[in-house]
Amino acid sequence: MNLTPTHQRFYQIAIYICGFLLFMEWLRPLEVIAEFNNVSIFFIYAAFCFFISFIQLNWMLSVPLKLLALLFIIDGLYIGEQIFSRNWFTVIYDQILYNIQVIQGQQWWQMTPMFRSLLFLILLWLMSYLLFYWFIVAKRMFVFVLLTIVFVTVVDTFTIYEGKWAIIRTFTLAVISLGLSHFYKEMERENISFKNMPSSFIWVFPLAGMIILSLLAGYSSPKLTPQWPDPVPFLTSGNPGSGPGGSGGGPVQKVGYGENDSRLGGGFVQDDTPVFQALADDDQYWRIESKDTYTGRGWEDTLDGDTSAVSADDLEFDTVTEEVETEERTSLLNFTGEANFNKLVYPYGAQSLEQFPNNTALELHNYTGEIDTIRDGSVTQVEEYVVEYDMPSFEYNELREAGSEDPEEIEEQYTQLPENLPERVGNLAGQIIEEEDNRYDQAKAVEAFFAANDFEYSTEDIEVPEDNEDYVDQFLFDTKVGYCDNFSTSMVVLLRSQGIPARWVKGFTGGEPTNETQSINGESLNEYEVTSGNAHSWVEVYFPEVGWVPFEPTQGFSNNTDFYLDVESDSESDSDTNGEDEEDSSNSDENDPSNPNQQEQEEDLDSEDDESAAAGGNNSQLPQWITAGLVLTLASIIFFTRFRLMAAYYERQLKKKQDQDTFERAFIFLLKALEKRDLKRHSNQTLRDFAGRVDARYQTNEMRQLTNYYERVLYRNETNQKQMSKVTELWENLIKKALS
Repeated sequence: MNLTPTHQRFYQIAIYICGFLLFMEWLRPLEVIAEFNNVSIFFIYAAFCFFISFIQLNWMLSVPLKLLALLFIIDGLYIGEQIFSRNWFTVIYDQILYNIQVIQGQQWWQMTPMFRSLLFLILLWLMSYLLFYWFIVAKRMFVFVLLTIVFVTVVDTFTIYEGKWAIIRTFTLAVISLGLSHFYKEMERENISFKNMPSSFIWVFPLAGMIILSLLAGYSSPKLTPQWPDPVPFLTSGNPGSGPGGSGGGPVQKVGYGENDSRLGGGFVQDDTPVFQALADDDQYWRIESKDTYTGRGWEDTLDGDTSAVSADDLEFDTVTEEVETEERTSLLNFTGEANFNKLVYPYGAQSLEQFPNNTALELHNYTGEIDTIRDGSVTQVEEYVVEYDMPSFEYNELREAGSEDPEEIEEQYTQLPENLPERVGNLAGQIIEEEDNRYDQAKAVEAFFAANDFEYSTEDIEVPEDNEDYVDQFLFDTKVGYCDNFSTSMVVLLRSQGIPARWVKGFTGGEPTNETQSINGESLNEYEVTSGNAHSWVEVYFPEVGWVPFEPTQGFSNNTDFYLDVESDSESDSDTNGEDEEDSSNSDENDPSNPNQQEQEEDLDSEDDESAAAGGNNSQLPQWITAGLVLTLASIIFFTRFRLMAAYYERQLKKKQDQDTFERAFIFLLKALEKRDLKRHSNQTLRDFAGRVDARYQTNEMRQLTNYYERVLYRNETNQKQMSKVTELWENLIKKALS
């Protein structure tokens, strides 16, 4: 071979860089499909290992250097102890010992994040050796290029990762690297010699021309739409729920709680794997975190840097002010091995934790409410704990009178929207709330908008917006089909477009009751099973002097937050006024001096009575007419007040008996009373849809809560005496509205 060392080194460097960039295409999807939070660190470590391999340091130097870099990365990501201290080595030893036991027991899902990262870094280390051999020594790049193309296409097809530009990058790098490699081998085989440097690079021009021409032809050529059906539903139909799968509307994932929300959209495969059991008074939302920045494609958390250590005795995170009425409650959460989000799950108003492991620390993200659970320097899921909380109750009038003067920090952080948000989104929001004069009614109008405009809940065939499309705009104006992320994100964006602070919240719904109870601290609590399918997102709206109030825009879901109307004083004053009016009216009839004929009429009646008495039975038909008139009057009164009389009857029965039959009859009577108010349930309308229409009319969530309990009673024969007082109160509030 007549190549000079300079020529040879140039070709090796060029080929090696192309190979490294191809290898990066294997790492790029990790941030999306595997929820890696620190992919850039793995990029840097891979580049470091490739560099060490290329300069061919002696193994006595290269191995310690790569090992030292690996340990520094592990320390920075997971270990809080001083590096190379005694406690630091203890943490490393405990982690390795624990994970070896997990591997021996084939419980792969229980491996800790630190150990998984360690294995991945070792894999990058080994790949640097392997690819150096393929690229430089063997000069065989075709197999790796082919594997890269297959990998990118498979990931693009079966996951949410968008591989369009990855394919273009891979093709470009493949042509460059294969061209370089082929030219390099030909130079060696044919003993071609160049006498001067410039002439040795003439071949670059035809190679570059072919690459540019191929890219332009491929990009500009017309392309067919997909000719084959999406293979995911076919592959998952035999084993639904076993990983990614779904339908052709877009990328498909398994339902469950995830941390990466930067790209929303695509369908879900349902997964009923139990995540935790909860003991609570009733079903409620279990909060984990909120996110603040909407990008047009999804949600980013730009406020997660401000963290503080908190203790189990005081979680120091409040969503409402002290002005809000609360009730002390207790719940117990018991997590299964499938719970892999390593965060505290808690109800609204969480104050403190009991039965919490002493060796586990808590780190609060002050803005989002996300609370990491940390043990031995790494985040981990706590198996069980009891949470004490003050459940908030929001009064309607207080929310309506809350005003709109928000703190500057709240307004700045939670009215953010992307600059390229389509104008028609804001125009629609303005139309929705134009008739409302307070923040609560405006939020309720947006919440009710979806139910009143034929939006459909579905987890299948959900479109993923193109690069130039906005996620919310597509849902509001094009598809109108989606799941909780579509509804909740759209409500937040609509409110923010009108200057109303709102944020996107994630966690779990209440789960399914198991019809069993357990006693905690002397209190009998209901048991609920929460699965991956209960992962959910909803909305919080800010009210000055009140705090963050939850709202539920998703079709088919009911807001379990407690709202009430303080009407006791108004009712008492109304009843007192009515009593006084009746008494005054009767007195005025008896002693009204403005009636000059009153005395004469009374004298005539007296004389008629005397004549009737003297005549004996001659006027015996008069009492019959009076009796008939009284009966007719009484019947008329009963007819026109029958709904109020029946309402009073059922109200007394509900308070007295509190059994299943009484509640069912009372609920059916409520439907009849609502029909009288032009709220008739259509034959093709489900109870839940009808309940949403009723709540939209009266701006409450009471009908949905009552309907939820009715369905459990009707279909599961489930009655809960502890809930009957709340159910009775809901029924009373609704019947008053229906009869007013």
